[in-house]
Amino acid sequence: RMYHINPGKMDAVQKRFREHVIPIFKRLNMKGIGYWVPQDPPDSQNLLIYILEHPSREAATKNWATFNADPAWLKAKAESEVNGKLVDHGDNYFMNPTDFSKLK
Repeated sequence: RMYHINPGKMDAVQKRFREHVIPIFKRLNMKGIGYWVPQDPPDSQNLLIYILEHPSREAATKNWATFNADPAWLKAKAESEVNGKLVDHGDNYFMNPTDFSKLK
C-alpha cells in the first residue's frame, strides 16, 4: 500500500500507525512486513509505503473489512482526524514475487 499524506500530516500518520494501526494489525493477525518513507523531498513529506502479508487475496479482503469495522480503529481514526483528514488517498497493490526476489 502507498498512502499519499495530506500536507503537514506525516507526523500524525506515523503516530497513528505506531500507536494504533500496527497494534490493531497484530491483534487481527495482519502481518506487517515493513513500513517506509522515501528519503528525499517531496515524497519524504507525503508518502508512506508498507507491505502486509496475507495468505490469499480473499483473506486480505476479509482482513481489511474486519479492520475497517474495528471499534478501536474507528475511534483512533476519528480522534486523529479532528483537525482534518490525514491521508488524501491510498494506492493498493496485490503482488506476486519474482523468481529472483528475496521476499517470497
